[in-house]
Amino acid sequence: MLYKVLKYVNYFSFGYVCMNHKHIRYTCISMKDSLDLLARATEVLEENDRKSYTVPAGDLYPHQWLWDSCFIAIGLRHIDIERAKTELLSLIRGQWRNGMLPNMIFNNDPAYSRDRNAWRSWLSPYAPDGVATSGITQPPMLAEAVVRIGEMLAAPERRTWYRQMWPGLVAYHKWLYEDRDPHDEGLILLIHPWETGLDNTPPWMSELHEHQLSWWIRAMHKSGADNIVSLIRRDTRSVPASERFSNVEVLALYDVQLRLRRKAYDIDKILNHSMFTIEDLGFNAIFIRANQHLQTIAKSLKEPMPEGLLKRIKKTEAAFEGLWHDVSGQYYSRNFITHDLIQEPSIATLLPLYAGTVTPERAKRLVKMLESEHMFGLGYPVPSVPRSSSWFDPKRYWQGPTWLNMNWLVVDGLKRYGFHEHAALLTDLSIELVGRNGCTEYFDPLTGEAAGADNFSWTAALAIDFLKQK
Repeated sequence: MLYKVLKYVNYFSFGYVCMNHKHIRYTCISMKDSLDLLARATEVLEENDRKSYTVPAGDLYPHQWLWDSCFIAIGLRHIDIERAKTELLSLIRGQWRNGMLPNMIFNNDPAYSRDRNAWRSWLSPYAPDGVATSGITQPPMLAEAVVRIGEMLAAPERRTWYRQMWPGLVAYHKWLYEDRDPHDEGLILLIHPWETGLDNTPPWMSELHEHQLSWWIRAMHKSGADNIVSLIRRDTRSVPASERFSNVEVLALYDVQLRLRRKAYDIDKILNHSMFTIEDLGFNAIFIRANQHLQTIAKSLKEPMPEGLLKRIKKTEAAFEGLWHDVSGQYYSRNFITHDLIQEPSIATLLPLYAGTVTPERAKRLVKMLESEHMFGLGYPVPSVPRSSSWFDPKRYWQGPTWLNMNWLVVDGLKRYGFHEHAALLTDLSIELVGRNGCTEYFDPLTGEAAGADNFSWTAALAIDFLKQK
C-alpha cells in the first residue's frame, strides 16, 4: 500500500520509505536539489513568458490557456507577484461581453491565422473586439488563483487586488449559471471535451465513440483515409502519436467544434439539437471551490453577493450529490439529457475532496481509492485514470499519465480533510517526479518517465508552489 510510510525529516532533507507494488523506494530531496529544481522551474517560466502571459509550452501550445494561466500564476506569485497578477489580468482581456472566459486567447501572429479562423469567435455578438478567442471555456480556476495571490499581499494591497478582479469574476460565475445551467438544476453543463481541461478523459471519449461519430468519420476510418489528418496535426510533430488523440478522435472533436461555430456559440441553438452535453464531475467540483473563493473575496471587499447567486451556489452543492454512485463508492459525470451517470472512472472522482463538500465518510472512501494499487495508488500517483480502467494507458494524455496540476488539486483537498500525511507524501512524490524527469507535461505513473511536451509551464509553476509548501 502506497501510504504505509515512515517519515523522517531534518533541516536539510526529507525522506520517505514507502511500500508500493511489493517494493521499497526511498525518496530524499536535499536542500541543494530543491534549490536546483527551483532554478530550473523558474527558467522554464522565463522561457515561456510572452510578457503579459505565459504559453504552456513553446511551439506546441503557442496561445494563452485559461486554467494554465491560473496554475502558472499560483507558482509565479512566489517569484514575482506583480507578474503573477499580470498573468491573470491578461485573461480578462479575452472575456466576452456575456461574462464567458474562453479557454484560449490566440496569439495575434499571422502564423496562427488558421487557429483563429478555426474558431471565428467574432461570429458571436458577445466576443471581445480586437481579441481572437475560442468559443468555449475551461475549468474555473480563476478565483483560486486570485485568492492565492491575495494570500501573499498585505490587507490593503489584497483588497485592491480583489477589487481589480471582482467584476470579471462575478461576470464569469453569473455566465456559468445563466448559460450553462439552463434548467436551474445546480450543475454546470459542458458542450465540448476541451472544456473539461482533461481533453480525452474516458467519460467523454466513451460518449464520443458511442454517440457522436458522424457517418463520414466512420467511413474515413474504415477506409484508412483518417490517416491524412496526421499531415496537419501540430501535436504529433512534437509528441509521439501514441501519447495523443487518435486521428478519428481528432476528426470527431473538430466536427463538434464546427457545430458550435455554425451556431455562433449560442447556447440555445446548441442545446436545441445537441446530445453531446455532459454535467462534468471535475468541472463542477472545481466550480464549487471557486464559488467558495468568490464568497471569500466578497467578504474581504464587504461586497454583497449578486442577487440570486448565493441561492444558486447552494443549489450546486446540493445537486452535486446526484453524481455519487453508492454501489461503486465513486462520483461520476452525468449525461445532461438523460441524467444517467457515465460510469467511466477518472481522476475526477477524487476532485470532490478539492470541492470540500463531501462527508467525512465519503472522503475516507475516496482516500482508500488513492491508496489502492489497483486504482490510483501507483508508483508515481495520481494517474489520470485508475489502473483498473479499460482505458488505462500510462502515456496517453488524460487516459493514464500523472499530471502535476491534478496532484496539486488532490493535495489541497487532502489537507482540508485532515489527511496530512497523504498530502505530504503526494507533495513529495510530485517534487520527486519533476526533480528526476524535468518540467515535462505529464509522467508515466508506473515508472515516472517523462512524457508529453518538454518545459511545460504549469508543471514548473506548481513544482515551485510545492517546494514553497515544504
